[in-house]
Amino acid sequence: MIPRQRDRRSPAPFVLVVVGTDVHRFDRLVEWLERWHAARPHVRLVLQYGHSRTPALPEATPFLGHTELQRAMAEATLVVSHGGPATITEARRNGHLPIVVPRDPAHDEHVDNHQQLFSRRLGAAGMVRLCESQAELVAALDEGLADPARFVLAAEPGRPDPRAEAVARVGAVVDDLVARHRGRQRAGRRG
Repeated sequence: MIPRQRDRRSPAPFVLVVVGTDVHRFDRLVEWLERWHAARPHVRLVLQYGHSRTPALPEATPFLGHTELQRAMAEATLVVSHGGPATITEARRNGHLPIVVPRDPAHDEHVDNHQQLFSRRLGAAGMVRLCESQAELVAALDEGLADPARFVLAAEPGRPDPRAEAVARVGAVVDDLVARHRGRQRAGRRG
C-alpha cells in the first residue's frame, strides 16, 4: 500500500509531536517546542507529551489513542518523534520521514541510551532526520515547513510496498542492535 499523500493546501501547517508512553519525562523536548512555537504561532502544533510536564501549548495532550494517532499522522505536515521504534515505524508507514529527537539518559529521560544508538543508526541510513540539539530541531522544523516534500516518503512505481519495506528496514536495525548487545553481554560474562 502506498503512503497517503497529505493535502498541503491546508491553511496552517500541522506539526505532530509524539513522545510515547514511557514513564520518564521528556521536558527538554517540551521546552524546545514551546520556544519554537512561540515564534511561529501560525503553525498548528499537536504535542502528545506523555508523562512530561504539561506544556503551555493549545493542543497538548498526555496521550493519543491509536486511531487518533493514525489520523493525526495521516493529516500532519511533519511528524516529530522520540527515538521509539514503534512511533518511528508508524510515522514512516504514514509516509513521513520523521524528525527524531531521542531521549537522553543523561537528562533522566530514559534508563539507558538505546534510543540514541537506534536513532543514530537510522539517521546514518537516511531513515529519519536525527536531531540531538535544540538548534538541529529548529532547523529541521523550519526546513520542513519551508519544503514539506523533503519530509515525505515517496512511493516509487514497481517498488515493493514502502510500508512493508520501512518495517523490514527498521526491524533489521533492531535485530543488529540486539545481536550486538547480546554479544557484549556474553563477552562480559566470559571476562
